[in-house]
Formats: sequence, structure tokens, C-alpha cells
Amino acid sequence: MWNPTLPRCDASLRRAWRHPWVLAAVVASFFAAHAALAADPILIGNVAALSGASAQSGEAITRGLSLAIDEINAKGGLLGGRMLKLVQRDDDSTPPKGLIAARELIFKEKVAAIFGGIDTPVSLAMTPLMNKEKMIFMGVWAAGTGITRNGATPNYVFRVSAVDDLVDIKLLKYAHQKFGAGKAGLMLINNPWGESNQAGLLAASKADPTVQIAGVEKFENNDVDMVPQLARLKGSGADAIVLVVNAPPGAQMMKSRERMGWMVPVISHWGISGGRFPELAGPTAGDAHFVQTYSFFGKLSPAGERVLADLKKKYPQIKGPEDIFAPVGTANSYDAMHLLALAIEQAGSTDPDAVRTALESLKGSYAGLIKTYTQPFTPDNHDALGPDDYIMVRYEGDKVVPVQ
Repeated sequence: MWNPTLPRCDASLRRAWRHPWVLAAVVASFFAAHAALAADPILIGNVAALSGASAQSGEAITRGLSLAIDEINAKGGLLGGRMLKLVQRDDDSTPPKGLIAARELIFKEKVAAIFGGIDTPVSLAMTPLMNKEKMIFMGVWAAGTGITRNGATPNYVFRVSAVDDLVDIKLLKYAHQKFGAGKAGLMLINNPWGESNQAGLLAASKADPTVQIAGVEKFENNDVDMVPQLARLKGSGADAIVLVVNAPPGAQMMKSRERMGWMVPVISHWGISGGRFPELAGPTAGDAHFVQTYSFFGKLSPAGERVLADLKKKYPQIKGPEDIFAPVGTANSYDAMHLLALAIEQAGSTDPDAVRTALESLKGSYAGLIKTYTQPFTPDNHDALGPDDYIMVRYEGDKVVPVQ
């Protein structure tokens, strides 16, 4: 008999009350709908240089994200069975394209979070959009200090990568400890990344004047002759070069140095590891020592051994560590994806505010590639890595190997 207390507007429930088999069908339909909702994939966006001179860095980031997503999905996904799916866009290393790509991922693809690629100018252009739209943005390469330290409250931008201010301290200390340098000449790309490092290097030298700054020279991305800038630094008494640039112009700097016959030590930020630097720079490529957050050479942790084995399996062209180009892209993105997954599970949803709060207060620890993370982020610090997580490497042919 129909129960008059049921809402009159719900005809299906009134019929179901009279007929148990109809009620069973309605209940089954309800649970099926919720099961379908739970099975909807969680879309993860990635904006990176997937073409052009820095395409290797974009591919490295893709590999790290893909491996982590494969692992998470193999264990049943997140939030009761929702699989992760990677959605990518190419920024071609230009801020306008990066912004367009980010908008597509936010408004069209409805991603739960966006990972960011190699270029500081692109990431800096995207940062205000991420905070305005309350989109979790996880930087996995670009080191510009202002990307995470952007003044926004709340701040939705996090990073598992190097930070310019901290790298700059490392570079000057290494110049002195390894080469006995006392006066560093700065060769900086003329863009926001170069500006970020100029400020960081000047501050680092002021805080510890063991290595003074002999001079600051700038150059453009398409410059092929940097002899005039180098000549000025040589004339100012520089006994080491600190280089901040990506691979192609970095190679031109090395060639200019070689043409001068000025075989001064070169200590570089990691931009030269994101492209065809050894091929473009030639025999002197190995003279540049540069910073990284991870190397697949040497004794590996259990996570390192597992990821190396998975890379070999997924990408047959990889036979060993020497075949892994731009390793920081793979390592940073792999660890960052797992940290984001832990935050989504802790939050119990993909709601950006809940995920942001979870990232700032992650419970337990995670044994990643680079290190074991214990509360990697706080409300005041959105950078998971610090100076103790950096290592120095050089090219040996095409291989990126740790400096002994």
C-alpha cells in the first residue's frame, strides 16, 4: 500500500513502494549511478615544452608522471577506484602558449591539478591564473623563486624542484670548494629566470663574500657570439663563470669560451640538461658542472631501482642510466605525482581547497626517488626540496654523471 508520507513529486518512489521489484530496480539504479561517478577518471594536466629545443625536458616530465600514474592505477586508483589520466599540452617554452594551454586544461578538460614544465617565464605567467582559479599547480622543473613565493594567500602553487635562491648559494660554494674560485663572473639569460638568479647570486655573495661577483653579463636566447661578454668578465678578474641558461644558448657560450681560449671553470644551473647540450656544445660540454636533484647512477634506493627497471620496461630504448636524458624531469615529476596522490586521498576529494590543505599537512612519510618526504610542504613553505637535496653533475659524452 502506498505510504502517503512519501513526497508526492517522486512518482518513481511511489510506484516502487507499491511494487518491491520496482523498488529493487530503483535502488540498483541509484548505486549504479554512484558507482559510475566513482569510476570517473581524475584528470591530471601537464603543461610543458613537448616540442622545440627543450622537448627532451618535456618528455622526461611525461615519463615521470606516466610511471607514477601507472603505479597508482595498478593499486586501484584514488578515492575508491577512480583512475588517473594524464592530459598534456605543449607550451613551446613561451608564456602566451603556456597560458592558453593552462586555460584549456582548467576550463575545457576540467583537470584536478596541473603540473608545470621547464621554463620559469612560462610558470611565472601561469601562477596568477592558478591562484585566481584555485587550481593546484605542481612545479616540477622551473626554479624561479617567485613561482612558489608569489605572495598569494591562499597559495595553490607547490613545487618539487630546485629553487633559484637556494641553488645560487650552492653554485657559489661549489665554485670555491671545487675550483678555488674567489671572483665569479655571471653569464645570465636575459629573461625573468636570469633576473631571479641575478638577485639570488648577488644576495648569496653578500651573505658569504668568500666568492665575490666580478661582473654580470646578459645575453639573448638566439645569441651565437658571446665573446664580448666573456671578454669583459675576463678583464674584471673572474676566475669562474656561473651560467644560467637553457641548452642551446648555453652551448653557444661554451663555444665562445673555447674560441677565446679562456678555459675558466663553468658552474651552471640545470637548464643545460634540458636539451641537446652535448651535441651543440661539442667537446667542451663536459667542462660545465651543473646542479641536479637526482641521478640514476651509483647505488640506488629501492625506489630508484624500481623506477629504473620500470623505465627500461616501458621505454625499450633505455638500457641503463646513461640513456635517461634530463633525469631531474623524470625524478621530480614522479615524486610530485605521488605526493599529490597522497594529498587527494588524505583530502578525500579533488576539491582544490581540501587538496591544498592536505598538501600543507601531509601525514606520515613517502619514500620517493629523491628522498623520503616527511611533511614536505607547510602553509609557509611550498617547496619540497632544499640545498641538501642538490647534487653536482657533468656530461660525460651524452651521459649525465655525478661529479666525484
